[in-house]
Amino acid sequence: MTSTRPIRALIRGLDALTILNLKDGVTVSEVAHEIDLPRTTTYRILETLCHAGYAYRSESDDKYRLTIMVRGLSDGFDDEAWITQTAKPFIYELCREIVWPVSIATLSGTSMLVRETTDHQSPLAVERYGPGYRVPMLASASGMAYLAFCDKTQREALIDMLARSKNVADQLARNRVQVQKMLLETRERGFAIHTRPRRVSDLTTFSVPISSEGRLMAALTVRFSSTALPQAAAVERFVPRMRRAAEQIGGEFARQRAEYASTQPAAVR
Repeated sequence: MTSTRPIRALIRGLDALTILNLKDGVTVSEVAHEIDLPRTTTYRILETLCHAGYAYRSESDDKYRLTIMVRGLSDGFDDEAWITQTAKPFIYELCREIVWPVSIATLSGTSMLVRETTDHQSPLAVERYGPGYRVPMLASASGMAYLAFCDKTQREALIDMLARSKNVADQLARNRVQVQKMLLETRERGFAIHTRPRRVSDLTTFSVPISSEGRLMAALTVRFSSTALPQAAAVERFVPRMRRAAEQIGGEFARQRAEYASTQPAAVR
């Protein structure tokens, strides 16, 4: 087999990503020293990563840091996949209680990725979605729940990226005042609500955050028909059960992580 020459520019970019991943904020000079490149070349690499959405330069200290978009590079069996496996029995139990479809979604790039859903088991799921379906951050309850309850730095980075997006569903991000108002209302309420326009359907979605040991992991969502069930009645019936399921998932995830850590050699912990 003929050997292919590696693309040096790509390797340098990956080297820079590695340095950014190891440290919480680095200057151009620090990265240049670590990867043994001229400062001007390193600056171009870092600015390219910023342009692509994988890094940003803080105005307060002029250091470069990774954005949450980097997480989209590792959608394999990571914590998001782990939390999905943990959540399965809880979301199916919740579906049996309320009958309406339940799903769990995690952040993937600048959208929410549906990881698991009970649509095929719910007789009330008019529209059926499966794992792998993506929904926009600002036009879905799961996305609004994630944005509202993630930490401020991550939230600001995500909104910045959404504001630069050409996707119609992301254009609301350009109205920073309105977005911040919506997120504040979501935090005060404790859960996100998204209702489709009546001309499209009568579908309403509730979503609550799933956290484990202080870290936001995913969003738990329930879809229902507002014609069949008024919103006030749905809040009373669904939200307490959703919160309980989210707490159980977060607690079980922490327990499994601790159990796994205890089986690893000391040098790996």
